[in-house]
Amino acid sequence: MRLFSFICFISFILLQACSNSKGTEATNKPKTDPPVSVEAIIVKNRELVSPLELSGTLQAQDIVEIRSEVAGKLAYLYLPEGGFVAQGAVIGKLYNDDLQAQLKKAQVQLELARKNEERLKKLLEVGGVNQQDYDQAQTQIKTLEAEAEFIQAQIRKTLITTPFAGKLGLKQVSVGSYVSPNQVITTLQSPQLLVDFNVPEQYLAKIQVGNMVEMLVEGSSVKYQARIIATEQQVNISTRNLKVRARIENADKNLMSGMFARVLLGGNEKQNAILIPTAAVIPETRGKKVVVIRRGKAEFVNIETGLRKENEVQVLSGLQAGDTIAITGLLFVKPNSSLQIRKLRE
Repeated sequence: MRLFSFICFISFILLQACSNSKGTEATNKPKTDPPVSVEAIIVKNRELVSPLELSGTLQAQDIVEIRSEVAGKLAYLYLPEGGFVAQGAVIGKLYNDDLQAQLKKAQVQLELARKNEERLKKLLEVGGVNQQDYDQAQTQIKTLEAEAEFIQAQIRKTLITTPFAGKLGLKQVSVGSYVSPNQVITTLQSPQLLVDFNVPEQYLAKIQVGNMVEMLVEGSSVKYQARIIATEQQVNISTRNLKVRARIENADKNLMSGMFARVLLGGNEKQNAILIPTAAVIPETRGKKVVVIRRGKAEFVNIETGLRKENEVQVLSGLQAGDTIAITGLLFVKPNSSLQIRKLRE
């Protein structure tokens, strides 16, 4: 009986030890994050047909913010919002009665000084005065002339004029308000429009000053013509693009500064290219990356992009046909994290 009890006691201790050992192993076992569910596509070579479609922005050839040169009360304002004005048109004037009074005073003093100079000149001819007195009279005339010119320049600063012919924007002030050089009264832009766009470096051979390009804007099927007038002096080292500027030849009232444009460059050339959805590209400060799925793991790969279409972008390097890349759930993906493909798009 005692032997049986002893055997049961030893068995209980062994079972308890095994149970504790398994519990410790379970506790020490590292936890693994569940796989991230993503949608993916298989990269393929596709036929890309020129013309190249590049993103551009319209802007006025000349545009300024009209401000007053000096601070003061606005006494006059003629500002036809949205209307065209000639170069040098006076659209506003500050209170300048005090300056006008100073100018009249200087002009009266100048008139007296000139009469005095004429009288001394006659006396000098007959020896009635010495040369020094006559020279002082001439100096006084020059001093008063300079003073009058200075006051006139101050008066001109109270006039608000247009530096070139163009279209006015909305007025920001009213008659009677106090304005300063820091305050914008309105804007003025020339009727001539330009389009700025970026060209990937591999297509720079297509860019020559004087060449024509076609341009489309949102909401219109009209193709506008633009002539290349200038380029930046160097390629952007971050994007590997060259900024190009073209003057729109047949601009009309439907075009406005700030509009988005699609610039068509080149002819109907065909080439094989890798195109991926723009949603798959992760922009970074010094480049762009995509998430490539290899053996169920995420691998971040640097890529170089080229032509950008509406929903796709051309990949110049970093990917090969047959690679599988993630296109959704990218915010939750980390390097080497497990991925589960819930849908493989075509």
